[in-house]
Amino acid sequence: MLALGVLFVAFVTVEYFRPQPTNWRPTFINRDKIPYGTYVLFDQLPALFPGQLISTVRLPIASQLLPGLSPDAALDAAEQFSAAELAPDSTLAQPPALPALRPDPGTYVFINDYFNCSRLDRDALLRYLSRGNAAFIAAEHITDVLLDSLGLDVRPAQELDSLLELRRAWRGPVSNQTTRVTLVNPPAGAQRTYRLPATEVPAYFVAHQGSRATVLARDARRRPVLVRVPVGRGSLLLSTTPAAFSNLLLLRPATAGFAFATLSGLPVGRPVFWDEYQKQGPLGEQSLLRVLRQHVALRWALVAALVGAGLFALFEARRRQRVIPILKPLPNTTLLFTRTVAGLYRQGSNHAPIAEKKIGLFQEYLRTRYHEPALDLADTATRERLAQKSGVARPAVDALVRRINLTLTARQVSDADLLALHQAINHFRQAVG
Repeated sequence: MLALGVLFVAFVTVEYFRPQPTNWRPTFINRDKIPYGTYVLFDQLPALFPGQLISTVRLPIASQLLPGLSPDAALDAAEQFSAAELAPDSTLAQPPALPALRPDPGTYVFINDYFNCSRLDRDALLRYLSRGNAAFIAAEHITDVLLDSLGLDVRPAQELDSLLELRRAWRGPVSNQTTRVTLVNPPAGAQRTYRLPATEVPAYFVAHQGSRATVLARDARRRPVLVRVPVGRGSLLLSTTPAAFSNLLLLRPATAGFAFATLSGLPVGRPVFWDEYQKQGPLGEQSLLRVLRQHVALRWALVAALVGAGLFALFEARRRQRVIPILKPLPNTTLLFTRTVAGLYRQGSNHAPIAEKKIGLFQEYLRTRYHEPALDLADTATRERLAQKSGVARPAVDALVRRINLTLTARQVSDADLLALHQAINHFRQAVG
């Protein structure tokens, strides 16, 4: 037991101090120090925006920009906005009146794999930008609700599909292939071209007719990957390369400059709202057991369930399961039954029943094989037809018929008679083949 305890302690110690494997999952969370977290960028925001208030937002866009909108009112307004767009000619076509926007200026920053927003969020964001504010969105996938309003579309780089699948298998970035990203008007002191991993430039923008987007950066095939869209007195900066702002590329000197050159296009002197709602959800809802903690009845139900499960395991472990008996399969007694019946026939001196059964089976054989439903062996024409169909000489057929008639008319069938009948039938079968 002592040796077992020492081995257990040693195993726990080794597992505790063993280096953890690298987590390649792209979270873009500001506290994650994994390759695809944004801890480095969030830590450098005070240096990028000196003297500006940096705040983390764990609320939907509408709730952040419309302080007077309660959660229930936000839900109702979102439904009415959806109805207004889906049925513009109906009585629901007019969007609801919304509270006033927050008066303080600011810059909204979104960095994530996906950017999702409702029509209410889109309307609040565009109204906020039209007041002279700015926002930055870096995402591989941007919801159509926003893109349609801006006259843009995001399309994947088809030639990178296989590389994207490799990276999304969480085996690390595919860094053996790179692509060139060129800034159209780089800021002072920044280089014009950057070599980014090909997997981190997964999509590009396509402008529709009437779009006011200005291209700020292009990939190697001159497709836009960074654009600026004016919205009223403000502007919206869009990028399809969120990984360029992750820890992995910011800690590489060759690629870090792209992120800082991009963010230099945002205005200074105003607060920065860093969005974590789309990555972590509302504040206080990151735990799966949050509902149990909020309700006393559910907490007591959980405690009772755990106690009951413990008692059940304790008492059931003391039971000894009865040995399951092995049931042998039923034997095939067909042969035994046949032998028993044959033995009963052999006990008597008269074998007429066996002979009759054997003759009956032979006649059934002739009917089915030679298609003679009304078989009459006493008829001369029938015997002639049977000889022709079977290929057996007519005298042999007549001899077999005489043996059958002799057996059927005999008062008693001896062993020799039964054997002679058996041999005659077998000779006919062998001659037929």
